Order: sequence, then structure tokens, then C-alpha cells
Amino acid sequence: MNTLAQLLVGLVAAIHFYIVVLEAFLWRTPRGMKIFGTDPEFAARSATLAANQGLYNGFLAVGLVWGLIAQDPVGFQFKVFFLLCVSVAGVVGAATVSQRILFVQTVPALAALAVVLLAR
Repeated sequence: MNTLAQLLVGLVAAIHFYIVVLEAFLWRTPRGMKIFGTDPEFAARSATLAANQGLYNGFLAVGLVWGLIAQDPVGFQFKVFFLLCVSVAGVVGAATVSQRILFVQTVPALAALAVVLLAR
């Protein structure tokens, strides 16, 4: 069970590292605009905002990685805290931007959190 928990936390971290790349580096590219449903004008106007958002997603990913490598109880605490942060961010994003965020962020984070808690 602990291996599954570690894999799921790693998956959530990987998702957030990918979001960093999309928001901070690919925002104005055809791929970034397609994923986020934007056009070139909006992407240009909002690029600094997206880069800032990417930075916050990076913090979430790094916190999860820290949870994976830190010894317990700190590792466990970091995993729980950052998975809760990802879940809340996903709920807010789903309510304000796109319901798709619920499935990309919140569902994986809550699944990982459940397994982390069960593995304890």
C-alpha cells in the first residue's frame, strides 16, 4: 500500500510539474493555447499571470516531492498538506475556470490522499 501511495503522490507531483511547463513556458504556443482554450491575443495579455500561476503549481509539486523524500513524520505531513492544497486549488479552479480542473487536479490528489492515509 505504501508503494501505491508513493506512486500516486509522484503522479500528482508530475501533473503539477507539467502544468508549470504549460503555464510558464508554453502558454503562448499553439499547444498551450489549445490546452487552455485561449487565443493569441489573450495568451499574450495574460502570459505574466500564467507564469505566476505556474510558479504556484511548481511550489505544490516541490512540496509533494519533499514529502516523498523526507523521513516520517515530516514526509507524511508534507504529503497530506500538499495533497490537500492541490485538492482545494482544483476545487477553486473548477468553480472559477473549468470543471475539467476537478478531474485533472482534485480527483488524483484526493485519490492519492486516501491511499496515503490508508497506508499510514
